[in-house]
Amino acid sequence: MRASLFQIAVDENESVVSRRDRVSGMIADVSREQRPDLVVLPELWTTGAFAYELFAAEAEPLHGATYDAMAKAARDAGVWLHAGSIPERVPAGEADAAPGAADAPVHDGHVLYNTSLVFTPEGDLAASYRKIHRFGFDKGEAVLMGAGHDLVTVRMPETTLGIATCYDLRFPELFRGLVDAGADTFVVPAGWPERRRAHWSLLARARAVEDQAFLLACGTAGTHAGIPQAGHSVAVDPWGEVLSEADGGETVLTVDFDPTAAATARDRFPVLRDRVL
Repeated sequence: MRASLFQIAVDENESVVSRRDRVSGMIADVSREQRPDLVVLPELWTTGAFAYELFAAEAEPLHGATYDAMAKAARDAGVWLHAGSIPERVPAGEADAAPGAADAPVHDGHVLYNTSLVFTPEGDLAASYRKIHRFGFDKGEAVLMGAGHDLVTVRMPETTLGIATCYDLRFPELFRGLVDAGADTFVVPAGWPERRRAHWSLLARARAVEDQAFLLACGTAGTHAGIPQAGHSVAVDPWGEVLSEADGGETVLTVDFDPTAAATARDRFPVLRDRVL
């Protein structure tokens, strides 16, 4: 199986529309040249993960402009596409029943979520995932967006993807839940800051080795609202070995791996079988 991680640079001088068009073109070009099975985009690449003032201004309904563009890109390229995440806008009345909605502010009658989209090669929506763990403590995403509550997996022909986003990487119980739901490959789009890049690398390897799964972590390049991004997208195998890692600039990291190696690792070293809690 081949995966291409698009480490997109977010430049505040590039409009959301221009970046969306540019990324659509990149998906077409890379898919034609490298023929990946799976393409992964970063977290909040339309706005920048730290561009808080743009969340409400650029928020979209689930089936909005980015959805349409990414569905077309997946269909035209014939690839599975994890289209990163968008600031999703949901009418407040529809969000009220969801855990985490009560503590999320309402913007012009809407609640915002950090929502990932995954498309099939036919351009159909395979799954959406609202980020469960919101970053920022008392500012930013943590106080501007609602929290998701559902674990999400996506069954591909070769593997079952477990979907997480950025700050989720710090919460191992989420990944154990994804393992219990059948995941053997984790996909983690992110907008991770450069100043905590060491944590990014450490946690990516930890989540892979403790759950005996492949992990594909796709970050952003550039600077979001004055916050330099870590880049260093990485693919890790079930033994915690780094298969490939990007540098800090905009790039596409393409890696080949055999998803059946996760089952082999679990058979050879059956640590998950000894779980007590």
